[in-house]
Amino acid sequence: MPYPSKTDRQTILATALDLVSREGIQKLAIRSVAAALGLAPNALYRYFANLAALEAALADESRLRLHGTLRKAARKKPPEEAIRSIARAYVRFAREQPQVFSLTLLPSTPETEGEAVHVQSWRFVLEHVARVYGEKRAPEAAVALWAFLHGMTVLEAAGVFGDQKPASSFEFGLRLWLKAASTNNH
Repeated sequence: MPYPSKTDRQTILATALDLVSREGIQKLAIRSVAAALGLAPNALYRYFANLAALEAALADESRLRLHGTLRKAARKKPPEEAIRSIARAYVRFAREQPQVFSLTLLPSTPETEGEAVHVQSWRFVLEHVARVYGEKRAPEAAVALWAFLHGMTVLEAAGVFGDQKPASSFEFGLRLWLKAASTNNH
């Protein structure tokens, strides 16, 4: 087995994220990550104090990936189109990577370097929502948008809607959110 210096934090995170993508967070273990890397489990403790620290780092990594997806979706778009793109990218990320998406709600740790990714994401979304709703209404409108998006993705993933959910439900909700901006704006 390679000496621990043959790996690094990002390689461990990428391997762990791959395992979570395939098997879920419930099956994640230091031993399984080490085995996938061809390392002794003790080698990982050089980078992560325990499984909880690895899970918190995975949560930050998943939020970072989601944040990058949202930033890319909104790039160089007028306000309402940026919101539509952000919303669609959020739902697509949750649908295509459900296990990784589920990590976004795990707690962060104080070990996170720099500004927490969830704070960066909040500021990013708030900035785009303010372009539609105005600065004063942006916080409540951003929370409403996030609740709508998250609710749709979680309920859909849980199969709560079954065959009862019309295919247009997401777009309907997004149109209502945008329409409320024009009728109650500023």
